[in-house]
Amino acid sequence: MDEYTQPEFTRSALLTIDTQCDFTLPDAPAVVPGTFGIVPNVRRLALAYRQHKLPIVHIVRLYLPDGSNVDACRRSLIESGVQIVSPDSEGAELMADLKPSPEIRLNSAALLNGQVQPFGEHEWALYKSRWGAFYKTCLEDHLRALKVNTIVVTGCNFPNCPRATIYEASERDFRVALVDDAVSGLYDWGREELRRIGVSLLSTNDLISIILER
Repeated sequence: MDEYTQPEFTRSALLTIDTQCDFTLPDAPAVVPGTFGIVPNVRRLALAYRQHKLPIVHIVRLYLPDGSNVDACRRSLIESGVQIVSPDSEGAELMADLKPSPEIRLNSAALLNGQVQPFGEHEWALYKSRWGAFYKTCLEDHLRALKVNTIVVTGCNFPNCPRATIYEASERDFRVALVDDAVSGLYDWGREELRRIGVSLLSTNDLISIILER
């Protein structure tokens, strides 16, 4: 860490990535191993960010049944009739523990239209069509408008969407932190890769302690 990469948590936003029921629940059709187990830590971080009025953005996927907005590697699967994170389905919903209120539901039409859906005073949901949360989304503009210079990454599943999002954030000169016990699929070489590009790795307890010291 140096003056260009050291996270500034007072100017940070928490990203939760793809922590949706179809990817998280143990009996879900596209469950990612380990994701259910990290939800309590993501929840603790979300509560801390809400308490201190720091921004949270929940990044989600929505697969249209005709496969037209789906990654090439999954398009045939969705076209065959398999339903995963289908708009307005229960499986597409963010895990209830991560919502500020259980009554909140994703507005699929607005999200698919590129809009940022408010979840609360300092909290939103945003749809992404590919691995990275910055790809063809308004995430960068949204964060810049909030004066955010640091992103804190959590969620599902490190080799794919969190990793892609981290590299996209680094390319845009955001300071980046990964909460290593609040992301599924993390492996040792991935940790080393991140350190080499100036990403800070810390635990849920460490980050909450830092936030509480504000």
